[in-house]
Amino acid sequence: MNALSLPPDFEARVKRNEPMSKHTSWHVGGPVDLFFSPLDATDVSGFLQSLEPGTPVMWIGLGSNLLVRDGGIRGAVIETHGIFDELERRGDHEVWCGSGVACAKLAKQCVKWGLGPAEFFAGIPGTLGGALAMNAGAFGGETWNHVVAVAVIDRNGVRRERPAADYQIGYRHVSGQSHDVGDEWFLGALLRFEARPGVSNDDIRALLAKRKATQPIQEWSCGSVFTNPPGNHAARLIEACGLKGFRIGGARVSEMHANFIVNDGTASAADIEQLIRHVQQTVEQKHGVRLNTEVRIVGEVSHG
Repeated sequence: MNALSLPPDFEARVKRNEPMSKHTSWHVGGPVDLFFSPLDATDVSGFLQSLEPGTPVMWIGLGSNLLVRDGGIRGAVIETHGIFDELERRGDHEVWCGSGVACAKLAKQCVKWGLGPAEFFAGIPGTLGGALAMNAGAFGGETWNHVVAVAVIDRNGVRRERPAADYQIGYRHVSGQSHDVGDEWFLGALLRFEARPGVSNDDIRALLAKRKATQPIQEWSCGSVFTNPPGNHAARLIEACGLKGFRIGGARVSEMHANFIVNDGTASAADIEQLIRHVQQTVEQKHGVRLNTEVRIVGEVSHG
């Protein structure tokens, strides 16, 4: 049995050499060896247990905040969007949310329940799973400020719950206090909010209108490319370098928001990555600040 052999029941449901360009918001990325869309957590457990030891595994939700290189991904990708979609109220102030729930849906449901502050989730272009993995935020709010506990699954398909105290949380960063988060994936989280009876969908609409007016959400992008350096804003530094509209191949720095790189429809992952490096080098030369990527860059460089 080679490393990518699967039992017949999984073989029939796995896509082999699936282009990741179909599953990322940048619409770029080479093929992954195995692409699996599970039915539920039990299905995920079975799939993980069926893989040969050492097979790399990656999870994706909506594919935002992700750059897959043109050479693709070796191993398996598990898609969470469309499953792990539970969203239910627990008591007066707590909500259970599955990792496959879009953050915008979470925001709108919390408004209906009169809970907050949750409106900021509407500005996160992904699922709760991705937001948990990187402590995503928008409009001044951050995911882990509201986490009470999480449900996870490990490489062996074993599920467990962990309190928020098991994690060390920083700006766009999450690590395990006593375990390697790279060996586990989030299935969902128990979130705590406050009673906000006065909040309405108008608040979300106002935030989204602000986002639409300042961000190129109609174009192919991954959201913010770089984290904000302490006491500054990545977009401000990039704009000050005159990089708005700067292009490499089919990738360019957005004229609307300098911390966005957009694909005009012809970009390769290599174009985007090269532009990211150019922006980093230019900002460091002119301002002495090294911008760190918020976007996750994975996969192999194409040699074709």
